[in-house]
Amino acid sequence: MAPAADPRENHLLAALPCAEWRRWSPQLEWTDLPLGLGLYESGSTLSHVYFPTTSIVSLLYVMENGASAEIAVVGNEGLVGVSLFMGGESTPSRAVVQSAGGGYRLAAQTIKEEFDRSPAVQHLLLRYTQALITQMAQTAVCNRYHTLDQQLCRWLLLNMDRLAGDEVAMTQELIANMLGVRREGVTEAAHKLQLAGLIRYRRGHITVLDRPGLERRTCECYAVVKREYDRLLPARLAT
Repeated sequence: MAPAADPRENHLLAALPCAEWRRWSPQLEWTDLPLGLGLYESGSTLSHVYFPTTSIVSLLYVMENGASAEIAVVGNEGLVGVSLFMGGESTPSRAVVQSAGGGYRLAAQTIKEEFDRSPAVQHLLLRYTQALITQMAQTAVCNRYHTLDQQLCRWLLLNMDRLAGDEVAMTQELIANMLGVRREGVTEAAHKLQLAGLIRYRRGHITVLDRPGLERRTCECYAVVKREYDRLLPARLAT
């Protein structure tokens, strides 16, 4: 895959002040992010932070028996690896590419030095982390209290916000793993949305046909997360 024309397709990189951008840009390394690639595993020490541009990464919590459930998604709005600059070095979750594409990565030592060096970087990354924590908390609430078709609507909308276009390449089995439910439940939920004319599903591809309809059908959780990202992250990107 050819590198993206500009790393600032990632919104956090685009929001860096000019001085910080000049320091960072020579050190950013393009990386292909194919479907299923693990960026880090539970308990491992992180070597880089990743800034997706055309991909989406799923943050998963894995149980002792191997079962897993998604706790957040990260795309061109953010970065993967917040524990590095938060002082943790590792995390109990794992990060796996759920929508293939690419992005840029920055060495662990560099991001830690920049976080300590620049108040502007520190402010930006802490605000992003707060938004990410909101997404994690709302996902937990949603999985506990809302119907599976509402959860699927939320999941699709979060993905649409982070992708160009209206299609997600994802099998029902993978979606079930992300949501921590049985595949049969996802099949039934997807069938309901298709009958309502909101999506079209075939051969591992979900196409959103009616985004406003999805927004009306989903629970409050999507709007809570979106408002928090809009509130905390820059509305106008730096140039």
